[in-house]
Amino acid sequence: MPATVLSARALLLDMDGTLVNSDAVVERCWRRWAARQGLDGDAVMRVVHGRQGHLSMAILLPDRPVEQNLAENRAMLAEETADTEGIVEVPGAAAFLAALAELPHALVTSADEALARVRMGAAGLPFPALAVTAEQVGASKPDPEGFLKAAAELGVDPADCLVFEDSEAGIAAGRAAGMRVVGVGPRAAAHRPDAHVADLTAIRITPGVDGTLQLSL
Repeated sequence: MPATVLSARALLLDMDGTLVNSDAVVERCWRRWAARQGLDGDAVMRVVHGRQGHLSMAILLPDRPVEQNLAENRAMLAEETADTEGIVEVPGAAAFLAALAELPHALVTSADEALARVRMGAAGLPFPALAVTAEQVGASKPDPEGFLKAAAELGVDPADCLVFEDSEAGIAAGRAAGMRVVGVGPRAAAHRPDAHVADLTAIRITPGVDGTLQLSL
């Protein structure tokens, strides 16, 4: 199959499922939460990827007070931050980030900064110089705020940004920001990203003399 070639001026990268495989932790924490609420674990797991926890709770238990969801989200973040067992890089993530080290890129994640730093560290990945985390946005994915904020801080037009995402909420956020989206991994394939890769091993990045990045997928 011929390679897909995309051009961009900046790459905006989700974390969980895109750079870091944290599925084991997410499953453990959220299935425990589901059991405490009397909810079906499989149904809960279909909702939680890509969103801030309190928004997932609001979808799953729409009649609960916001304050209760926020409080449980704080407890969930502490639980997730303390649990690093089974966290590994998505194949190719370390080499991918190394190739981007001197090029315009940002992490855009629904995790807070503490959780993001713990998970990137557990996977052996460097933390990008620019990261837009949960504390820095008023609205979580699928709202485009995080991606738009990252683009603004990089000084790059949204149309010139390429998003890497694994979840339905993240792909929707990238699209809403007016950006093209590369889906990573099996979850992404069902949500019709502009391009799709199984992992990050086959991506090649070539800087252009005009400041553009050429990506071969």
